[in-house]
Amino acid sequence: MPTEEEIKAKLTPEEYVVLREKGTEAPFSGKLLHDDRDGMYKCKVCNSDLFRSDAKFDSGTGWPSFDQALPGSVIETPDDAHGMSRTEVTCAKCGSHLGHLFDDGPTDTGKRYCLNSVCLDLSEH
Repeated sequence: MPTEEEIKAKLTPEEYVVLREKGTEAPFSGKLLHDDRDGMYKCKVCNSDLFRSDAKFDSGTGWPSFDQALPGSVIETPDDAHGMSRTEVTCAKCGSHLGHLFDDGPTDTGKRYCLNSVCLDLSEH
């Protein structure tokens, strides 16, 4: 696993703030928001597989949304910061912040993993 200094050197300032300091990118600004290519969404820090492209949907919220994560790929932790009750989603391998999980998804899972584009890389099939 890379050191925090190596991670900081690898990421842009915005990526570092979101992934390592639990920031949030501006809505409707992410490069992956409307990307509909087939592939695997991976953690920007450690390259772990997180979400399949067929789990992605347009939630209209301004961030890429998924209805399910790959088994064991993320950790879900209660987050009551900023006066909201939600669930933080982090990478199970490196602990990087990815976004939040909500129980208002439109598919059978009922889940909406609302993620920051800057946290993800898309590896095409």
